[in-house]
Amino acid sequence: MQTSSFSGAQYLSRGFSLIWQKGIRRFVFIPLIINLILLSVATFFAMDYLASWYDSLQQSEYAVVQWFVENLGWLFWPLIVIGVFVMVFFLFAFLANWIAAPFNGLLSEAVERHLSGETYREEAFSWGGFFKDIPRLMGREWKKLAYYLPRAIGCLLLFFIIGPIAPIIWFIFNAWMTAIQYIDYPLDNHRIPFARALDIVRCKKAGSFGFGAIIMFITMIPVVNILIMPVAVAGATAMWFEQYRD
Repeated sequence: MQTSSFSGAQYLSRGFSLIWQKGIRRFVFIPLIINLILLSVATFFAMDYLASWYDSLQQSEYAVVQWFVENLGWLFWPLIVIGVFVMVFFLFAFLANWIAAPFNGLLSEAVERHLSGETYREEAFSWGGFFKDIPRLMGREWKKLAYYLPRAIGCLLLFFIIGPIAPIIWFIFNAWMTAIQYIDYPLDNHRIPFARALDIVRCKKAGSFGFGAIIMFITMIPVVNILIMPVAVAGATAMWFEQYRD
């Protein structure tokens, strides 16, 4: 079944309703706290960087830079602001997902149990099994990082080549990577190799991109973005369960 960008984006609202369900709520707390701390740091970092950068441009001794700021700043400044926020928030979100990966995996499992109608049993969870699985989960995150870094570096180089357009390309790339990041949680729970996971996500390009893009937009909205990590994990799991399994 093919998914559109719009239907992919709809799964984020589905995730919001899922995280409040019985048997799922207990797995939301730790990812929520990790996301809150790192997003607060990211917001401070992005605003401080933009303020200092803008001041340095205004005080530049080069006439061409001053002319650009005074005459074309209104046109390119919004794109630059969006580009910086997307870059900073995504990097911090990537770090948050790295730290929270074991807990996000548990949340994804809980959501899948709920969707399949399976009742949660306390004895089914084992802290010993959880800690035993952490090295494998961290190995999976390394594979995502190895996939992400060379492509991210290539996109960042575009800021020096086609500056004003580069933020748009950066957003598109990170929307795609965000979709991979979250949809991979249920795939990894089923021990699907990362290379195969990429193929599965590519088969549903429109839905995957729409899902990743709406996450990127909401990540830049203060307060609302606090819930984005657990909501995205739940939404991605529902999306996989209903659209990707076959």
